[in-house]
Amino acid sequence: QVQLVESGGGLVQAGDSLRLSCAASGRAFSANFMGWFRQAPGKEREFVAAISWSGGSTYYADSVKGRFTISRDNAKNLVDLQMNRLKPEDTAVYYCAASSRSWYKDYNYWGQGTQVTVSS
Repeated sequence: QVQLVESGGGLVQAGDSLRLSCAASGRAFSANFMGWFRQAPGKEREFVAAISWSGGSTYYADSVKGRFTISRDNAKNLVDLQMNRLKPEDTAVYYCAASSRSWYKDYNYWGQGTQVTVSS
């Protein structure tokens, strides 16, 4: 059984920071990649960030590079997304995902999502 549970979403102002956490259980944490995606109203879900199993490789969308940091704690089965200098366009439902596949944008397990709202 694979379970991914996100937490940490909320309402913040532009320029603020927020930290999302994803608690993984089952086979999810032996996944090749763990990632974060987001979906804004009326838009398709988009890739935000990913991290390899070892944590040695990280990947970011251009829109968040330099502002967001993904990290993982394998001992605690946690994957975090630190979001700094938030912008109104970061408003979306954020999803944690796990991949047993070989590409960091291809995922087969998903969490339920957590809402992030950034006011201007």
